[in-house]
Amino acid sequence: MLTSLIPSTQQPLPVIGLGTWQTFDTSSKAAYPQLLQTLDTLHAAGGTVIDSSPMYGRSEEVIGDLTAQLEAREAFFYATKVWTQGRQAGIQQMEASLRKLQRPSIDLIQVHNLVDWKTHLATLREWKAAGKVKYLGITHYLDSAHAELERVLTTEPIDFVQFNYSILDRHAEQRLLPAAAAHGVATLINRPFTEGNLLSRVKGKPLPDWAKELGISSWPQFLLKFILSHPAVTCVIPGTRDPQHLADNLKAGEGELPDEATREKMAAFVRGL
Repeated sequence: MLTSLIPSTQQPLPVIGLGTWQTFDTSSKAAYPQLLQTLDTLHAAGGTVIDSSPMYGRSEEVIGDLTAQLEAREAFFYATKVWTQGRQAGIQQMEASLRKLQRPSIDLIQVHNLVDWKTHLATLREWKAAGKVKYLGITHYLDSAHAELERVLTTEPIDFVQFNYSILDRHAEQRLLPAAAAHGVATLINRPFTEGNLLSRVKGKPLPDWAKELGISSWPQFLLKFILSHPAVTCVIPGTRDPQHLADNLKAGEGELPDEATREKMAAFVRGL
């Protein structure tokens, strides 16, 4: 799989990871075999990023249970979030995340949806100095929050920013993606299929013949390749519990990426459907 460098450390990160909102929130052990296969599929393709949050129900606990069973557990890049008000509540929530994920430290903790971000970033810098977290960041999922995300990343030393971006939702291209690149902040992209709306739009429609020239054999690959081809994108985290869907997604992280002219051709084609 292709990798991008995390600007603050130059650590390479595989360009497609796994989101766990809804998909890993289960209390049924009967779902574990499929989810284990999904994590195996991620690892086998060279992917590492698993993104979760305390907001995602039992997802952190499920990830901890499953990765404890995998020989490759240390190969993953574990990302979660803090989503509460107040310093002490934030500390308690992050400590609970470490317990649920069964990790002594974590790769990335992000302030979820910018909730009390000043308080939590201060705590996260202390955790980073103590070796409890390697990277810190901020997140949101709405275009309306992009200006605030930009303001934070241009005034605060952070490693990651996570936000929404897709082939038909390109607001982030105006200022946020360029700002992240200019300030050396890695980007995680959520809602790459606009919560399934894009997949519904293209369902049953044939791919353009020229997509094969980019090694694209499915619509998810088409939509993800577009995102990955933006030079300021570090990693995309589509959510799924289905190992076959994930295997298809992961293929977008292989081979050639479209140039600027082809990106516009791709966007125009989808707009026309």
